[in-house]
Amino acid sequence: MTARILVVDDVPANLRLLEARLLAEYFEVLTATSGPQALEICEGGRVDVVLLDIMMPGMDGFEVCRRIKSDPATAHIPIVMVTALDQVADRIRGLEVGADDFLTKPANDLQLMTRVKSLVRLKVLSDELRLRASTTRAIGIEALITGMRGPEGGLPRILLVDGQPDSAVAIRAKFADAAMVETAHDPREGLFRAAEGGFDCVVVTTGFGEFDPLRLCSQLRSLDRTRFLPIILVVDQGDDQRVARALELGVNDYILRPLDAQELIARMRTQVKRKRYNDHLRASVTETIELAVTDGLTGLHNRRYLDSHLLTLVDRAQARRRPLSLMITDLDRFKAINDTWGHDGGDAILREFAARLRRSVRGVDLACRYGGEEFVVVMPDTDGPTAERVAERLRRDVAGEPFHIGEERVSVTISIGVAQMLEMHDDASALVKRADLALYEAKNGGRNRVVGRAA
Repeated sequence: MTARILVVDDVPANLRLLEARLLAEYFEVLTATSGPQALEICEGGRVDVVLLDIMMPGMDGFEVCRRIKSDPATAHIPIVMVTALDQVADRIRGLEVGADDFLTKPANDLQLMTRVKSLVRLKVLSDELRLRASTTRAIGIEALITGMRGPEGGLPRILLVDGQPDSAVAIRAKFADAAMVETAHDPREGLFRAAEGGFDCVVVTTGFGEFDPLRLCSQLRSLDRTRFLPIILVVDQGDDQRVARALELGVNDYILRPLDAQELIARMRTQVKRKRYNDHLRASVTETIELAVTDGLTGLHNRRYLDSHLLTLVDRAQARRRPLSLMITDLDRFKAINDTWGHDGGDAILREFAARLRRSVRGVDLACRYGGEEFVVVMPDTDGPTAERVAERLRRDVAGEPFHIGEERVSVTISIGVAQMLEMHDDASALVKRADLALYEAKNGGRNRVVGRAA
């Protein structure tokens, strides 16, 4: 896995050392010797991970990290602080300004490479989500990064999986009021509870006797329901091999014993913030897709969705040699309704008609607003005579029960054209055209009627 790594250090020897290590792993390496230079490179959009020194003249690493993370254009870039400072207070300060991890100089090659590769994977995922979101519609990236106060916010819900009850009690106490913590002592129970959903992060310890905690981490990553759930591993000092393997498996972060409560909370909040950010991106993409194929007034699918999905339904019906029918319905004299009651009144009629249409068709049928006051229903596994009976039932329902515009009751009628798919030579456009011609006959024949057209 290759990526662009920015190394920031005011000491040329340190720059060359890290650059050589990264180039040996086939990373593309950018370098900066000051905070302002690092910010300029990051703003250019060419960076996947930043390895950032803290002790620099002018603008130190804490300030550089804060500025990168506070800018919506660069906030998604992972930052590893590589520093001679090894005090817990320094790590906490770095985490609070947005750092993703710390490495102490001289950096261990194994930890350096596994950490960089792990953060590159997370960056690739985030970039893909951001790309999908940005290419569909503007989604307010700045608000997502800096706010995080939507319905998915609030106190984080954490699952602690620890095989030692005394240890679990101690760790749970360290979260204090910063999170809602639930505990599982058996790894299988932890897996099942995590899969049930609702958690913002899973904390896994190494206290399981004969059970390998990395097995649980691997299982969490293999399940669709927990694939993107952040995992923090609690490990003992000096357990570098386990840490490296955990990061390769997709564990998001780790913390060394003895645990510092502030560091634990800071690391948890970093993971929860990233998860909620990515969750917002996924939700935004999903919402955009829904908006793109849904009619905003009636809640039915729109013509864009019909045009694409009808082709699939016709191909499927032909492949299975099953019947398929389509009806187009039009509200009679709808212009007069708009002229009398205004567009708000017309919209109320359209919404109520859409509700009645849903009640009249099956769940497998595709009901769409075709445009204006025209609606289309595609009925798989339905022949022409059956479709005409459904259309007649809908026509009677509309004509027999007045519609409501405020306190007023308004009589409405509809005309419907029905067409059945012919043999294997038929196609979607021909089917729609025949139904449209049948609708024209119904309108021309006096309205408030159903006309079927077989060919």
